[in-house]
Amino acid sequence: MKQLNQLHFLSIPRFLRFQIDSKKISFVALLVFCCLSPIALFSQKTTTNLKEESQVQTFLKVTEKIRCICLPSLPIQSCSFNMCAASSYIKTFIENRIKEGMGEEEIISKMENGFGTSVLQDPIILMFQENGNQGMIDSIVYGFGPKILAKPDDTWINATLLGLGVLGLFGIYRYGTKRSREKSAVSQTNAKTPSTSTTESIKEKIRKFEES
Repeated sequence: MKQLNQLHFLSIPRFLRFQIDSKKISFVALLVFCCLSPIALFSQKTTTNLKEESQVQTFLKVTEKIRCICLPSLPIQSCSFNMCAASSYIKTFIENRIKEGMGEEEIISKMENGFGTSVLQDPIILMFQENGNQGMIDSIVYGFGPKILAKPDDTWINATLLGLGVLGLFGIYRYGTKRSREKSAVSQTNAKTPSTSTTESIKEKIRKFEES
C-alpha cells in the first residue's frame, strides 16, 4: 500500500505537487506563528547604546516602569521599537538623560511631571520639532502624567493572546474544511464513475438483446 501511495504521488504533475507542498508549508508556518508570536511579544527586551554597567542597570530599571507609547499593556522595555517609533525615540531620550547623570527615580518622576525647557536642545526634541510633533514635545517638557507609569493591563494581554489563538484556530478550521470538501468531491467523482459505467453496460446488453 505504501508503494502504491508513492506511485500515486509520483503520478501527480509537478506543479500540483508544488501546490500541495506549498499548502503544507503555509499550514505549518501558521501554526508556528500562532505558537511563537505570544512568546516573542513578551520575551523581547530593549537594547541600549549605553556601555557602563551602572548606566545600563539604570536604563533597565527606568524602562521597566514606563509603559510603551503604542501598546499601553506593555512596559517600554518589552515594546517593539520596529513597530513603535515613538517608543524608540523615548528610549534614546532616556539614554541621553542617563548620560547627563540623572538617576532612575529622577527620570521616572520627570517623565510623569515634565523635564522642563532645559531639554529643548536635546537631539530627540529637535527631531520632533522638525517633524512637527509638538504633542510629544509638550509631553516631555510638561510631563506625560500618571498614565506613563501605568502597569501592564492583563486584560489587554489576555485579549492579545485570545486574538492570536482564535486566528490560529480559524486557520486550522479553514484548512480542515477545505481538505474535507476536496476529499468529498473526489469520493463523489469516484462513486459516479462506476455507476455511469454500469448504466452504459446495461444499455449495451439491452441493445444486443434487441438486435438478436
